[in-house]
Parts: sequence; structure tokens; C-alpha cells
Amino acid sequence: MALKLFSTDIAIDLGTANTLIWSKGEGVKLNEPTIVAYDKASNRPIAIGNAAQNMIGRTPRGIEVIRPMKDGAIANFEIAEAMLRHFIKEASSTWQPAKRIVVCVPSGITDVEKRAVRDACEHAGAKEVHLIAEPMASAIGMGINVHEPIGNMVVDIGGGTTEIAVISLSGIAEHESIKIAGDEMTSAVVQYFKRSQNLFIGDRTAEIIKCQVGSAMPLEEELTIEVRGRDLVSSIPKMIKVSSADIREALMTSVKLIVDAILILLEKTPPELSADILDRGIMLSGGGALLKGLDDRIKKETNLPVHIAEEPLTTVVRGTGKVLENLSEYSSVLIKSNRF
Repeated sequence: MALKLFSTDIAIDLGTANTLIWSKGEGVKLNEPTIVAYDKASNRPIAIGNAAQNMIGRTPRGIEVIRPMKDGAIANFEIAEAMLRHFIKEASSTWQPAKRIVVCVPSGITDVEKRAVRDACEHAGAKEVHLIAEPMASAIGMGINVHEPIGNMVVDIGGGTTEIAVISLSGIAEHESIKIAGDEMTSAVVQYFKRSQNLFIGDRTAEIIKCQVGSAMPLEEELTIEVRGRDLVSSIPKMIKVSSADIREALMTSVKLIVDAILILLEKTPPELSADILDRGIMLSGGGALLKGLDDRIKKETNLPVHIAEEPLTTVVRGTGKVLENLSEYSSVLIKSNRF
């Protein structure tokens, strides 16, 4: 396909687990793991995204596979910048780098972290960078009219953070941001097998187990899965079978902390907005929203209706893209820059 001559504006969901890029007029162009394999001697990336993910646990000495994002913020600036540059180039259908970029960030991001995101995008070629809070982008991606004087509660469960916010009149009235999300759940599965089964498994295996049999509530028919890892006693490969009830136990603490954060925010919400939430319910987005029974668990604990976004994995980037397409209409929802 021939490349266009002029640059295309893009929207980025720079997530701890996955990075999604939405291109103006074309929709979601890229969805890859936020992972980089780099040479430790030269500090240069050798594989990014899917290619780097395939190297996890299989690299020789001298090559390390890392996530340059931690808890929704840039943890390794040089690697993150190289990754962004690569992803933007991959998603681009033009000869020129994107001139205008809208990036979603956690609602609790610090000024230093905001500057790091802006600088990374500018070094990747952007002339104009706008930031938007994840829960706001999520609400817009769900089709909520965020300009109305009506309270909407959004819970976005990503890889590094769970963002909970009450949105009204183009702003975030109340919010909670906790570092308990998909990654913490995956880590809990790894620790469960170490502690209860004397079995060491990798993060990729734990992620598969969480997605296939993980749950927040008892299932009508409990599932089983075969798990392969290394026996911690004999140090030889071993295969065992576990049930979804076992994995639910492993995820219990993480799920409880997310539910508790929702309850804390509900306590802080003004009564008029609480009445709106009672009518409209709680909206879930992000990969964590796909955990079996999580909506029912939140419904049970809050006595409120709970709705899962139509495409929870792409809700945030689609909302960010909608803002990019209508910057003048959504200028009031963007995070203000502290630059003078």
C-alpha cells in the first residue's frame, strides 16, 4: 500500500501491558504488548512489541526483556521513547511523523510523569501533544456524553492501574487510582503456584491461566486447566491440573482491593452525583473487566447496576481517538499543561 504524503494525527493508549494506537480516519492501527527486548551492553532495543514478548524467558545473557512502563508511568525513558518511535512508525501510513498526538494517562499522574510522556512523544516527532485522563477517555469511548451535568462512574482496570472516577460536566468530580490491576493479578497467580503447589511458572503462563479460568465469583460449572512449570523441590519440569476455584482464591485479594476502592469512591461522591450513579450504574472497561464474574461481584458489593463496555480492551483508545477527531469540542476534558 502506498504511503500518504502528509502526516496523520494519532491517539495513543500507552498502557503498562499493551499499547494501542488509533489513527485519524482509520481507527485502531496497532495493538501490541508494551514490551522491549534490548542489548544490555549497548542499551539498544533489538525487538519491540509482539516480537519482544515471544522472547520472554528465552533470552541469552546480555539481552533483557522489560516493560518500559510501570503502574501507568514511564519507568525507563530511553527505552520508552524508542518503543514509541517504533510503534508510531508501524502505525503510520504516511512518510511524515504524526504532528498531533493525544495520549491517555492515569488520573493520578504526577507533573514529572506528565512531562516524561510529553517529551517521549515530542522526541518521537510530534509537534503537538495533548494528554487526557484514562477514565475520561474510557467514558468517551463508551459513548457517554461527558459534558452533561450528570454523574457517571467509570472503572478502567488496565495492566498497571485501576482508574475509578466519577465524571460530570467535562471534569472528574472524584477519583481513585490504585496500583492493583491486571499485572498484580498475574503476579498473584505466580505466587499461588509457588506457595501452594511448589511450582514455578512464568508470567506468560500465569496470564493465560488468569484469562482462561480466573474468576471473581463461583462459576456455574467450575473449570480446570493443565499447568506446566518447574518443580521447586526437584527442579525438573512438571505438569499439574488446577481448578478455577483455586485460581479464584489466588485472585481474591486483588479483587477485594479493587472492590474496596470502588466503595471508598462511592463514599466520597456527593449525594446528587450518587443519585445519578444509582440510575446509570457503574461502567467497566479495560482488560480486567473481562475477568469472569467481576461485574457480578461489584454488583453484589455495591447493590448498583454494573455494565461492561462493548469492547473493553479498546474503549480507552477509541475514546482518545474521538477526542483527537474533535479537539475543539473536547478541549475542556484535556489535562492542562504546566508549561509556560
